[in-house]
Amino acid sequence: MSPRLLSRRSEPAAAQVATARQAASLLLGYPDEDLLARLPLLRAAVAPLPAELAGPLGRFLDHVETTPLEQQQAEYVETFDLRRRCCLYLTYFTHGDTRKRGMALVQFKHLYSRAGMTLSDEELPDHLAVVLEFTATGDAARGERLLTEYRPGLELIRLALEERSSPYAAVLQAVSATLPPVEAADRAAVLRLAQQGPPGEDVGLDPYGALPFAPPEFIPQPPPGASAGAPA
Repeated sequence: MSPRLLSRRSEPAAAQVATARQAASLLLGYPDEDLLARLPLLRAAVAPLPAELAGPLGRFLDHVETTPLEQQQAEYVETFDLRRRCCLYLTYFTHGDTRKRGMALVQFKHLYSRAGMTLSDEELPDHLAVVLEFTATGDAARGERLLTEYRPGLELIRLALEERSSPYAAVLQAVSATLPPVEAADRAAVLRLAQQGPPGEDVGLDPYGALPFAPPEFIPQPPPGASAGAPA
C-alpha cells in the first residue's frame, strides 16, 4: 500500500478521536443551560464515531437528556468536588497538594501558550476537560503526551466512577478508548496510586485505601499453586 493511501486512511481516525475528545471535554464541564443547548450538535457529532466512542458518549447524552438539570448539577458537585478519587485535576494524582503541583500547573499554562491558546481564569489548566479541549483543538501531539503522562490518574478516575455506577463513567470510558491499551507500567501505577494516594496524603485513609473496585487485571494475582492468602 502506498504512503499516500496510508496517510489518507489515518486522517479520519485522527478526526474521530479529536471529535470524541472535544465532546468529552464539553460533557465533563459543569452542566448548565449551554450544555443542554448543545445537545443536538453533540448528538450529530457523536453518532458517526466508532462504536467504542459513540456507544459510551451516546449513553451519557441519553442521561443528560432525561435528567433534570438541577439533579445533574448536584450529581456533578457530589461526584467531582467531594470525592478525591474522582478529582478531575490531573496533577493532583501525581503531586497532591504540594509545591510541585504549582510548578506543574505553570508548565501546563506554558504549554498552552506555546500552542497559541490562552486559558481563562475560570479553570485550572490541568482540569481534564481543559486538557481534552487542548488535545482536540490546540496541539494534538502535545495533548496526547499530557494524556499519556497522566494516564494512571485518568484510569483511576474511570475506575472510581465505574465503582460508583456514575453516569460519568461512560465519558471516561470513551476518553480511555481514544488512547492506546493500558500498559503494564500504567497498571502498576494505577494500583500504587489507589493504595497510597497522591503525595502529601496519609496512606490508607479513605478514599485511598485498598482498591475494592479494581478489575482483576489491576490486582496482582498469586503464583500458581499458592493460596490467595499465602505470601508470594
